[in-house]
Amino acid sequence: MTSESKRVILAYSGGLDTSCILVWLIEEGYDVIAFCADVGQEEDFEAAKEKAKKLGAKKMIVADVSREFVTDFIWPGIQGNVTYEDRYLLGTALARPCIAKAMIKVANEEGAQYISHGATGKGNDQIRFELAAYALHPSIKVISPWRMPEFFNRFKGRKDLFEYAKLHNISLPVNPKAPWSMDANLMHISYESGVLENPNTEAPKDMYQMTTDPEKSPDAADVLSIDFENGVPVKVTNQKTKESMTDPLELFIYLNKIGGKHGVGRIDIVENRFIGMKSRGVYETPGGTILLVAHTDIEVFTMDREVRRIKRDLDIKFADQVYRGFWFSPECEFTRTCIQKSQDGVTGSVNLKIYKGCVYVLGRTSPTSLYNEELVSMDVQGDYEPTEATGFIKINALRLREFQRLRSLSNK
Repeated sequence: MTSESKRVILAYSGGLDTSCILVWLIEEGYDVIAFCADVGQEEDFEAAKEKAKKLGAKKMIVADVSREFVTDFIWPGIQGNVTYEDRYLLGTALARPCIAKAMIKVANEEGAQYISHGATGKGNDQIRFELAAYALHPSIKVISPWRMPEFFNRFKGRKDLFEYAKLHNISLPVNPKAPWSMDANLMHISYESGVLENPNTEAPKDMYQMTTDPEKSPDAADVLSIDFENGVPVKVTNQKTKESMTDPLELFIYLNKIGGKHGVGRIDIVENRFIGMKSRGVYETPGGTILLVAHTDIEVFTMDREVRRIKRDLDIKFADQVYRGFWFSPECEFTRTCIQKSQDGVTGSVNLKIYKGCVYVLGRTSPTSLYNEELVSMDVQGDYEPTEATGFIKINALRLREFQRLRSLSNK
């Protein structure tokens, strides 16, 4: 086997696990190209590059996909009001196909036959990365060390990793590792494992990084106006400071800033992983939470009732597809297309108050609204005959009356 055919692109963070995996892959005879996608996380990419090269990587490639993450993944998520099991806004799940797409692009450019990652064998991320990779590059081979007996039997815990790191001069973190694991991107930060594995243990107050404790957030609210065109946010204006953003990336970063300041977007849940086990996760999603509230409001205001009932079913299917790693599947493409079509006419502006961990809708306007003030008014009859409601009620009551009549007969 030639050196080129054993070239591998490693999803690399610079942490203990992926640094050990990098050296281990070299030991196994692979040429390693380290890869990192910038999806808005705060990370010292230059330090990670230097470390990867020092450990033997041929090079490290950092792909800035933060803008693509917003426009091609977060925006469709907002159009679909995407929430998994009613609460999780899927920050990690939306980022994974974006990262995988960039990683496969590098694999093609570098002529690599393999990709590798440090995801554990119990989590969702291994599924999301690999399903995306196979969909985009059917012949790619995946090296998942934490599922390989030759790896996990050798490294049975962090103690073994630390000893391996010392043996191979892999620099260790200066600060002690936090008693939980964390994943950050532009949309959110997720926390799990460690002290959070007991579902009845309160999350430490000093854990949160994107949001202020609502009890300590400002006593003065921010009032925002968010403009949508076909279900996509195109402008945010702060009514107090008169700041205004239209660039997608800047707009989302600004909503994170405002939401974070007021402690918006914290949730603590036990969720059902795709692989079959329940896990406890704590999430911060400030900007996404604000947009979800605003989009839901303008959607109800502008969309036909029956269309929205169908669309809500699609939203749930879409959330499941995203969570389970099927972004690049034919069914998810179909779902996204249908949701996008439903957004024709979901255009207008929503006014919101952001205060003490909450998002309050103050009002909304739209040139495509289906709201008829005269029709619904209690003071004006409008184009409506109250007497017609009598027949409407009787027709709807018919089955109820028959059900009770026949049930009474059967019980005699």
